[in-house]
Amino acid sequence: MALTLMQAVDAAATRLDAAGVAFGQGTTNAFDEAAWLVLWRLQLPVDALDDEADRPVTPDEQAAVDALIDTRIRTRQPAAYLTGEAWLQGVPFHIDARSIVPRSFIAELIADASIDPWLGEHTQRVLDLCTGNGSLAVLAAMAWPELRVVGTDLSEDALAVARRNVERHGLNERIQLLQGDGLAASDGGFDLILCNPPYVNASSMASLPPEFRAEPALALAGGTDGMDFVRRLLAEAPRRLNDRGVLVLEIGHERAHFEAAFPHLEAVWLETSAGADQVLLLTREALLA
Repeated sequence: MALTLMQAVDAAATRLDAAGVAFGQGTTNAFDEAAWLVLWRLQLPVDALDDEADRPVTPDEQAAVDALIDTRIRTRQPAAYLTGEAWLQGVPFHIDARSIVPRSFIAELIADASIDPWLGEHTQRVLDLCTGNGSLAVLAAMAWPELRVVGTDLSEDALAVARRNVERHGLNERIQLLQGDGLAASDGGFDLILCNPPYVNASSMASLPPEFRAEPALALAGGTDGMDFVRRLLAEAPRRLNDRGVLVLEIGHERAHFEAAFPHLEAVWLETSAGADQVLLLTREALLA
């Protein structure tokens, strides 16, 4: 007897849970990841589950779904690398193993206008530092169509993915992509710097599950306390921020290490769906002080 689409998703979720695969690269639980993989395998829209819940799944379709779930479990590759696509704030992006799977909480802050109070007529130029697959640069260009956006990354491989996404969303004229190390990759000053840098501390890097080890370590590893890149960035940022410029920085679960490294720095912690300790905002004045 053929399963319905919802039953096929439930069965796939049960298998993912039983196999102990890791989540956190676009989904946070087995059901959401199963829905993503099943819908993609059946060439259905990612938001089609509710409308298509009772749709029968043919034996051939079920075999294809089973094979994909087998691959996810056996290889421990992130689902996004298997599908070649990920979403951030509902916007689709190409992704492959040359870049980490987009999941920055900064995307939420762009979408819900949390950063906008620090912007104004003086805001002309935005930098997405450590752009990866270009997702934050694309979302910034969409949110603030009057601004010029620059995306930079040390990895030429990641920039190749970013170029594909910039072109996909028709933003070639709005986004400039540059290769280089940190702030040295670009010239001139910026009014807003967005940065989701490598910040995972050495202990956490050593215990990452295989799904995260499949991502480029260059984009994750932040040294002993996770702050190697951040120290250099905060030392250089005041010279690259214009007057009234701000830096929005994601540091994940490293707030304790951040505050130990910068005990006197006045930061504004921004509320995200993961709480108020993942992303902070620093004014140029605070950095100079």
